[in-house]
Amino acid sequence: MEKQNKAVGFYRHLPITNNESFENVLIDVPIASGHDILVKVGGISVNPVDTFVRRGGRNNKLVKPKIIGWDAVGTVIAKGDEVSLFTVGDRVWYAGDFTRSGSNAQQQLVDERIASLAPNNLDDTQAAAIPLVGLTAYESLFEKLSIDWFTNNTKKTILIINGAGGVGSIGIQLAKLAGLTVIATASKPESVAWVKKLGANYVVDHHKDLITQVRKFGNKYVNYILNLNNLDAHWHEIAELIKPDGQVTATTENRKLIDLQKLTKKRVTFSWEWMYSKSYYQTENMISQHEILNHLSRLYEEGKLQPITTKTYKPINAENMKKAHSDIESGHTVGKVTVVSWENN
Repeated sequence: MEKQNKAVGFYRHLPITNNESFENVLIDVPIASGHDILVKVGGISVNPVDTFVRRGGRNNKLVKPKIIGWDAVGTVIAKGDEVSLFTVGDRVWYAGDFTRSGSNAQQQLVDERIASLAPNNLDDTQAAAIPLVGLTAYESLFEKLSIDWFTNNTKKTILIINGAGGVGSIGIQLAKLAGLTVIATASKPESVAWVKKLGANYVVDHHKDLITQVRKFGNKYVNYILNLNNLDAHWHEIAELIKPDGQVTATTENRKLIDLQKLTKKRVTFSWEWMYSKSYYQTENMISQHEILNHLSRLYEEGKLQPITTKTYKPINAENMKKAHSDIESGHTVGKVTVVSWENN
């Protein structure tokens, strides 16, 4: 096995326009032990969290390059002595662990309990886009909002704020599969068309008053709200639109204090979703992410979910990573951006 591992990393937290924001580097190949599998990475995707971490730290030069990246699809090439879920040669996908070296490397360690077999009908450009947003959407809907797959949800409505992003793109589809009426927000013609393609029943513009728009569709209140962007800007609208005994989940942090008392009289439940929590705290239910990814894989193989990749760069290198990060930071992307293959690198 090779002792040097190609990777894309950085030594300083810099703006993406800086030539040194990403560099092609060599790092040591990690050794699998315990529950870890060693994966030869075939494709990754870039999420907003990647851009936040890249530009958000101190500007002191690091001794070793920092390797970020979470979404990945690849092949198991070695495994630890406690691994029971995979064998060498399995094609897997996962969203990684916030505390460990990332997926922007040719070979990466990941705990088997947060990975699963990748769907056999998606190529690397499609599969790499799904794990992080798929887990976030699934956990938001079925763990935090407590939506039941097996209950008749045809009379229930969910408002998904930022429906055209990665999490929204999966969230719309999963909510529809669960039988809900979906109201998604989108503001540009291409993002409106995108969320309609994914199955949204109604589309509203998050740059305009959501209360007026939602109520035009005959919904005084909605049963569930999934907020995926700018909680501060939408908090008053969320508090007004949520139904008594309804549930609200947010994935993006507030920058100002939010007034939870606005939910008091309606007896509304509010919760946060952070996909990394289970691996970060090594929770007892961490293996649920393996099970969720398995479920998502089956849904793709059964043709019940649509791919959400809208742009792909090849190969994985510093130049293309800069392009992908620039796309995400522009705020104009719909769906997901992926980067695949270490060929010609």
